[in-house]
Amino acid sequence: MKNDSYPTSALANSTKRILVLFAHPVPQQSEVNIFLFEDAQQLANVTAGDVYAEYPDFNINVIKEQERLVNHDVIIFQYPLYWYSTPSILKEYQDLVLEYGFAYGKGGTALKDKFFFCAISAGGKEEAYQTDGFNHFTIRQLLQPLEQMASITNMEYLAPFALFGSRSASREDRISTHREKWKTLLNALATENIDLDRAKHIENLADLTINGTSE
Repeated sequence: MKNDSYPTSALANSTKRILVLFAHPVPQQSEVNIFLFEDAQQLANVTAGDVYAEYPDFNINVIKEQERLVNHDVIIFQYPLYWYSTPSILKEYQDLVLEYGFAYGKGGTALKDKFFFCAISAGGKEEAYQTDGFNHFTIRQLLQPLEQMASITNMEYLAPFALFGSRSASREDRISTHREKWKTLLNALATENIDLDRAKHIENLADLTINGTSE
């Protein structure tokens, strides 16, 4: 694709289209993410793709993925946190799809003004993700490479939507509440019924208040 084929806005002055890129290498073992992915698939204005299922050999179709990015206004990486980072296919996705001249650099304005954030699950409890906790860093600090990716590609970075203590979430009956927060957030983003300034600066989008509900 040539540089001049990349529009900078997918759907100006209309309902926002959301792209969820789900990446779980063993989804049959997922206790949280698979349900969020299934919920996203049911919502209007949301395209939800399983990256591992689509590219089991990691042979990512760059043109297809670039077109998919261009045609959406909100980009979400949805995944379990692996060693403080993404599962490997999302790194491959970034390396191949976010090319110079497309996502950044001269003529690389295809993602300009789109919104980006990560929807993640972490096995550790929230208190472990503090400067004085077990992991020594907050979740936002650990995700700074992705925040910088958004900055370089001129996307608007929102706080992560995070579920901590994911291994015990089912036993503690926290998954259904998290799923409702997720669906509320996606619908709010699609209709622009959200405090974007707050969404950019809060620590966790799951704590954002939407329509009077603590999300």
